[in-house]
Amino acid sequence: MSNDTGSDFISEFIKEDLVSGRFSYVHTRFPPEPNGWLHIGHCKAFYIDFYMAECFGGKCNLRFDDTNPEKEDISYVEAIKRDIKWMGYDWEDREYYASDYYEHLYELAIKIIKKGNAYVDDLTDKEMSEYRGTAVADKNNITQTPPGRNSPWRDRSIEENLDLFAKMRAGEFPDGAKTLRAKIDMTHPNLIMRDPVMYRIRREHHYRTGDKWCIYPMYDYQHPLSDAKEGITHSLCSQEYEIHRPLYEWFIKEAEVFPSRQIEFARLNLTRTVMSKRWLLKLVQEKLVTGWDDPRMPTIAGLRRRGYTPEAIRSFVSQIGIAKTDSTVDIAFLEYCLREDLNKRALRIMAVLRPLKLIIENWEEGKIEEMEAVNNPENESAGKRKVPFTRELWIERDDFEENPPPKYFRLFPGNSVRLRYAYIITCTGFDKDENGNITAVRCTYDPETKSGNTEGSPANPGSKKVKGTIHWVSAEKAVSFEARLYDYLFSIEKPMEAAGDFTDNINPNSLEVIETAYGEPALSNIKPGDFAVQFERLGYFACDPETSNNRPVFNKTVGLKDTWTKIANKV
Repeated sequence: MSNDTGSDFISEFIKEDLVSGRFSYVHTRFPPEPNGWLHIGHCKAFYIDFYMAECFGGKCNLRFDDTNPEKEDISYVEAIKRDIKWMGYDWEDREYYASDYYEHLYELAIKIIKKGNAYVDDLTDKEMSEYRGTAVADKNNITQTPPGRNSPWRDRSIEENLDLFAKMRAGEFPDGAKTLRAKIDMTHPNLIMRDPVMYRIRREHHYRTGDKWCIYPMYDYQHPLSDAKEGITHSLCSQEYEIHRPLYEWFIKEAEVFPSRQIEFARLNLTRTVMSKRWLLKLVQEKLVTGWDDPRMPTIAGLRRRGYTPEAIRSFVSQIGIAKTDSTVDIAFLEYCLREDLNKRALRIMAVLRPLKLIIENWEEGKIEEMEAVNNPENESAGKRKVPFTRELWIERDDFEENPPPKYFRLFPGNSVRLRYAYIITCTGFDKDENGNITAVRCTYDPETKSGNTEGSPANPGSKKVKGTIHWVSAEKAVSFEARLYDYLFSIEKPMEAAGDFTDNINPNSLEVIETAYGEPALSNIKPGDFAVQFERLGYFACDPETSNNRPVFNKTVGLKDTWTKIANKV
């Protein structure tokens, strides 16, 4: 979504409303239910809510639609607020709770009863479903919705309904014994309009109101009326609520309240993951992940722990734009946006994940030389750092081959490579243990080829040229750490569309733990909460909150390879 407010259909609707005089201002809201942690799909929703308010000089509320006490908790409220603030949004003093409107909603229900448009029903949930009817496909596979049947209690008098509703509130009936239903049309082609439930009896402790209430409003009832109470002009919501819009408008009309307008947009679907709090909760409860903030989860907390930045997520959400039709975005584009951001800001550090000892035989024992390394070639102001160089180094095991394949330009017997920021070395041999495993590589260095010398710099190597450059870490000065290499949580692109349970498609290789890796001394300066750093040639890594002074832990954020081309024809 560009900064041009004419770039999407929502802003066009809003402009029409302002020009026509339907509204004289713009007021939006982000209304999460506190029954789980926010995921990246919610990022799109509150990005649109806050962005539209900003574009038109309006305001955006944060309102918790907390009318389902069985599944809601204060911990979810705090997690949601923390994540939205981390994403860079502030609702200032506009924090509201639907539970604060319970008395107001109750009075509006009485108003609708008095108009003869709501009644207390005694049908059970199962009976209610049977009376409502279900959509069926005919012989031509065209969906039909046969008329439903009126409840036997639909024609109770207004006085009886008022009395029964008051007794429902007073706790005189057991859970599930009665409901308050809107009296609309049991023959309506939209099943949602067939006398939907407004209130149900539930003796559940509410995290804010305690045990004050034993009846709770249904989402479809409270949501439009909460919007109206706050003077919300544009209730922006995802596409699955389009079928609910007639009911949204019906409740506003019958309650005779502020005429908020509902506008739907396509929800965000992302490959290689699931985008529903219900399914994410299942992953947590069944311990298929370590928690809501597991770095493999699409939750904001999981992305933050993995090393994503708010800027990268906002860039992703803004560029996929606002559409009316649902589609699935390739997760590779999210990773592209992250690399674009981290490439500009991330410090470079050398680290070795699968260490192999490298011994420079013609280097003096105990000698330490400091090499000058660039912190970020994309940002000159990031400066440079000193990296200790010693006789024994760690290199990646993959950077040496006893019998190299064709076009292998790294270390093998007799071959020369450049050590990043240091010297050109030539392999002279290697050591093996009794099992035939290579335990060390031996080499000599050429003192005339130090990086930065006129004749020895990578840019102007003089007469001595090599095809390969590898990174390294001083074995004497290395920082030991644990590396956690994360891959996609699911092994297929669309796990929710596959046969069977979606958890059947969990990637068994989504996490690899390397207990002992090594990094240069600068690694010790990186703390939990810092932006991810780039381990040169390996990828971006972020310091995990589980890090301690004795055992740093780094999570792989994303690799360096990016096969994504510019998004003009991709999104």
